[in-house]
Amino acid sequence: MPSVAVHVAFAGLLGAALLGEEFDPRAILVVMVACAFVDLDTFVGIYVPGTHRAAFHNVFVVTIPGLLLLWDGWLRETSVVRTRFGQYGYRVAWVSLVTVLVAHVSLDAFFNGVNVFWPVHDRFYDFSGRMLLTDQRGLVQTFLELETTADGTPAVSDSAIRGTTGDTHYATGFDPTRGDPEPDTERIFPVASSGELFVVMLASYGTVLYRCLEYYR
Repeated sequence: MPSVAVHVAFAGLLGAALLGEEFDPRAILVVMVACAFVDLDTFVGIYVPGTHRAAFHNVFVVTIPGLLLLWDGWLRETSVVRTRFGQYGYRVAWVSLVTVLVAHVSLDAFFNGVNVFWPVHDRFYDFSGRMLLTDQRGLVQTFLELETTADGTPAVSDSAIRGTTGDTHYATGFDPTRGDPEPDTERIFPVASSGELFVVMLASYGTVLYRCLEYYR
């Protein structure tokens, strides 16, 4: 699964692009920390088993703050965020939400799955797959496959549906097993699970470093 280092790196790359003129070291730090925050449900899962990749890995962690920010910025006569932090703060807040959705929740959803609608609907969905173009089958994708139910309603294929918080566990270095681990259980703290992710990390952190050095020039 993507590590915190990968998520934060990807967030930094997106932030460097989306912040535009509002970019500065403080802004990009806020964006990257916001993205890292999502993985704090690792520790929630230690005390409430099954809630890692559920408590903060869901659409509500983005949509609820997003709706509040939209209401504050466009529907209120006086925006609290803009009044206190200016357009700078408003831009940083939006970019932070976008990076949380794209660089963390979505990335994990397409890499072993997340509990997308928890706690309203307790079910993990895994959209791991691939996309390819062939000379016989045309464009093929296996990320999201739909099937028709008995009443003719389209539904997500069973291949994408995993268990619930009651029977699903994602191992981490802090919580390698569901329940108390054995004394000799290896605790693995992943950094980059593939060469591709390692290159993404290097490129992303390099981009953020370059933008910060450019800012101070």
